[in-house]
Amino acid sequence: MKFITIGILVYCSFNVLVAQDISGALLLEKAIQYHDPNHQWNTFDAEFDIVMDMPKNSKRISHIHINLPDEYFKVTATRDTIITEYIIDKGNCSISLNGKTELSKAELFSNNLSCESANMYKNYYTYLYGLPMKLQDEGTNISEKVALKTFKGKDYLVLKVTYDEAVGNDVWYFYFNPETYALEVYQFFKTDEQGNVKTESGEYIMLSKTETINQIKIPKVRAWYYNKDDAYLATDILKQ
Repeated sequence: MKFITIGILVYCSFNVLVAQDISGALLLEKAIQYHDPNHQWNTFDAEFDIVMDMPKNSKRISHIHINLPDEYFKVTATRDTIITEYIIDKGNCSISLNGKTELSKAELFSNNLSCESANMYKNYYTYLYGLPMKLQDEGTNISEKVALKTFKGKDYLVLKVTYDEAVGNDVWYFYFNPETYALEVYQFFKTDEQGNVKTESGEYIMLSKTETINQIKIPKVRAWYYNKDDAYLATDILKQ
């Protein structure tokens, strides 16, 4: 029993030292080195599919094309018999519904289609599938303090990230494997008017498996849950 107790103390002390000895900037640097060792993100040009499974809803299959050098983004989403397509090409937006590009205001409204939505999807997919590299973007504030946290039975090095007001008000936490520095979980919370975290808001996303695209290691499976009650939301599966 004495040896077990000593072992536990040594293990805990080691983990505390790991968290204390690494800064937020260094943790991010190591995570990017794991995911993007050859610095390919800024020249990223690839196409892939994302299959979304949601409770009580049919699958949605989204074909994504992200070309960062050409400032081009396209998402073609298929659910049941409905096919919607958004393109953002150097800031110019185009929309189609079941192959039709000349859409009335009534058609756009009834199908919830807009250039605002197009830009939202571009930012959403580019952000999530560009992590952790996107944490280098302007307006991103990286905490210098790294926390050690056990989440769902596993230890992580946790990086807290906030954003300039022009970028967003949510508070994010990124969970990295302490041995490989792979990003394995991220979590966000909403804030109130005073900037305080609303603890029962937001979601966490569990990442598993890996696909390599353009020499970048990208999580293949993303399972989404509510922070409030761990209720399951959806799963995104990346397919090449």
